[in-house]
Amino acid sequence: MFSISFLSINEDLQGEIKKLDKLDFAYFHLDIMDGKFVPRETYSAKVCKSLLKGINKPLDVHLMVDDITKYVDDFDALDPEYITFQYEASKDPIKDIKYIKSKGIKAGISIKPNTPVSDIKDYLDIVDLVLVMSVEPGAGGQAYLPNSKFKVNELRDLRDKEEYEYLISIDGGINPDTINDSHPDMYVVGSYITSGNYKERLNNLRECLNEEEKEN
Repeated sequence: MFSISFLSINEDLQGEIKKLDKLDFAYFHLDIMDGKFVPRETYSAKVCKSLLKGINKPLDVHLMVDDITKYVDDFDALDPEYITFQYEASKDPIKDIKYIKSKGIKAGISIKPNTPVSDIKDYLDIVDLVLVMSVEPGAGGQAYLPNSKFKVNELRDLRDKEEYEYLISIDGGINPDTINDSHPDMYVVGSYITSGNYKERLNNLRECLNEEEKEN
């Protein structure tokens, strides 16, 4: 399953989003940054609502922000399926998870490359999604960090053992060379797809996954 980020598109963003929307993938991934938690600032909810007008794909919102509650309130207007916040930005993760769920939205928690899975174990029974950052949050086009696969494996083992129900997602540096390094439920892909022919590159990723399945 793929969630596509348009963070790296710099020209005619609305037109390019419409082209992407015609392809076969699960979600649009919105990278929302406030210029505080990470240096870069991206789109407001108002801008996103305009950019996504007429778009059919459900939304997977990733908040890389300090004021989680404010941004949950803002992006609630876009009716996303998921809102994920950075664990490192939260003063009270349980409160933030419950607040997202109170809006009728599925709640996700994300961890940076240096944050161990053990730090979020207390929340795994109530989250709907866990996002493993395989690059440092804040910019597209970074190289994949290979140690990320161990977090994905750990999360899968915990889910199986405890019968948790969260999805496992990975975000950062996903391309044909890295896509089979870990085996999450969902891949967030940005610059690889948006720096070439969208359809061809999405098909390339699917073919890589299919080849791996055949070999196993």
